[in-house]
Parts: sequence; structure tokens; C-alpha cells
Amino acid sequence: MFHKRHPQVGAAPGTLVIPADAPTPRVRQILYSIDGLKSDQTITDLDQLEAAPESGVSWVDIQGFGDERLLIELGEIYGLHPLLLEDVVNVPQRAKVELHDDNLLIILRMVRVDEDGEILVEQIGVVLGEDYVLTFQECYGDVFDPIRKRLTAGHRRFKEKGADYLAYAIADSVIDHYYPALEVIGERLEDLEEEAVLAPTTAILQKIHYMKNRLLNLRRSLWPQREALHSMVWETNTLVSEEVRLYLRDTYDHCVQTTEVIEMYRDMMSGMLNTYLSSMANRTNEVMRVLTIVSTIFIPMSFLAGVYGMNFDDMPLVHWKYGYRMFWTFAIILAISMLFFFGRKGWLRPQATKPQNLD
Repeated sequence: MFHKRHPQVGAAPGTLVIPADAPTPRVRQILYSIDGLKSDQTITDLDQLEAAPESGVSWVDIQGFGDERLLIELGEIYGLHPLLLEDVVNVPQRAKVELHDDNLLIILRMVRVDEDGEILVEQIGVVLGEDYVLTFQECYGDVFDPIRKRLTAGHRRFKEKGADYLAYAIADSVIDHYYPALEVIGERLEDLEEEAVLAPTTAILQKIHYMKNRLLNLRRSLWPQREALHSMVWETNTLVSEEVRLYLRDTYDHCVQTTEVIEMYRDMMSGMLNTYLSSMANRTNEVMRVLTIVSTIFIPMSFLAGVYGMNFDDMPLVHWKYGYRMFWTFAIILAISMLFFFGRKGWLRPQATKPQNLD
């Protein structure tokens, strides 16, 4: 379910809400310019932060919100509005794009697949300035290693373009990493569909509801991001150049595609739930069919046993010495005859439906 961390009622705007188990911040700064990578260092003290080189960009990545003083000090260094800092720390926020003074705030939902195949969803806040980009992450680990490798290798586009291109690359990496998560979900849905048909159990129903909730969370993450990217593409902003907006159109297209895949998977989940219910109903019908056949066979036997079990002395064949054997002979012949009749009618096993030729 959706649980947002928010300050107490009546708290001042810009109040940060940091949970007790929040990890200690890890700060990393990458500086590069048209001449290539200048430095890539882990920051242990904010006094180590350097300004962006001439015609260059500074990327400061913060992972973990466990130190409120450090976050506030970082906001003062870069002149971040208190409401902006509140949005990136008090998670989760709805994906959005907002202009605060000289900074552009981009809130996105980052998806990762861990080693166990579990899908993790985390908020990431991107602050775009004139010559710097700040990224705020709840936990350690992200999906930005390909970007760091390209910066280390001195990729030409990063060197020639400004901070807005780096912000685009970060947003594009976030959206593109929805594809591996959707592939994992697609494989699980195929397995669930097969299990729902062949072996429907309550455990399968629990898995279906779990996957349905995961898809709902992903949909809740993607739809606002679609709107946010749309605003970045079509709304004029001095911090995002016209050329970078062209790149953002491709990211927006990817977001639309992933949204459509999630909608398709949600339709599959609804159909899978119906398949499960139909399989359970068919299974119940099979059990009832067997029980009905058994009951039908024993009904005439029970009738005969009831008749000859009555306490009347003057009854035909009661005192005949072969009466007991005759009763069982007749009962067995009757049961075999009924089984033969049921078999001729095709009631002993389900009828196979002959596939229709659609040519």
C-alpha cells in the first residue's frame, strides 16, 4: 500500500521527515568538461565539494537520507528551496517536474531487479541547475553505472553538452530499466498462467494477487512519470535546451511503451484470475461428476438392501437358501450394466472438444 512520510500536522513547510533506519548518506561527485573527466571522488565532508569546471558539469549523487544536517547543509550550498528539499527527502512523492528559483526538480520512480529476482521501486530526485545535477536516492545502489562508465570513457555527447543532457541521461536510464522488470514479470505471468490451468490451488491465487499488486504499483509509478516527461518535452524551460528536449521525446516514447505493456499485463492478470476460477470450477465439476456416478450406481443397491432389510417375515426369497448370493449377483450385474451405459453415453470421462478448422 501507499505510505507517505509526512511531517506532523502544523509543522513548518520544508520540514524533513527522516526515518530512524535511513542509511547514512554516501556522497559522490563527478566533474567533467569538454576536456573529459576531471575527477570522480567520494565526498566525506561537504567542504570537499568543488564547483563545476569552466564549460563543464558537476554531478553530485547522494544515496541515503540518514543525516538531516548534511542534507540541509547541501541545500544551503546549492541554494535549494526548502520545499524542494522536502520533496526529495519526504518520500514517496508523485512523479513531477517543478521549477524552483534557478533549479528544476524532477521526481522519478526508479525500478531495479535484485539478485533474487525481486522488483524494487525507489524514488529518485533529480535537481538540475545551470552547471550541476544533484541526485537524491533513498537507498544504496542504483541503475546509473552505465552513465558513470560513459563519463569515465569520455563520451563525446557528455563532453559537448551541458547539465541538461546529464539529467536527460539519468531520466532515460530510469525509464529504460523498467524493461528488465517487465521481462521478469512477463516470465512469471507465463508460469502462473500454466499453473492456473494445470494445477489451480490457493497458493496460485495468492501469487496472482501478489503480481496484481506489483503491477498496480508499477502503473502508479509510470503514469505520473509519463506526464512529467511530457511537460519536460513540450514546456519551454531555460534549463533544458531545445536539442535535449528532442532526446527527451525518445524517453517519453519509452515511457509510453512501458505503460502500454503494464496495461496489457493487467489485462492478462484479469484473464488469469478468470482462468483460475474456471479451472477450479472445472475441477469441482470433475469431482462432482465422479461422486454423482458412484452415488447413482449405489442408489439401486441401497434400494434393494432397504427393501430386503425390512422386518417382514412374509417376503419373496427371504427364506431361500440362495437368496443372499442372488442378491449380490443381481447387484453386481446392475452396477456393471450402469457403468457400461454411462460409458456408452460418454459420462465416465470428459468429452474432448474437437478443434475447429479456421481456414
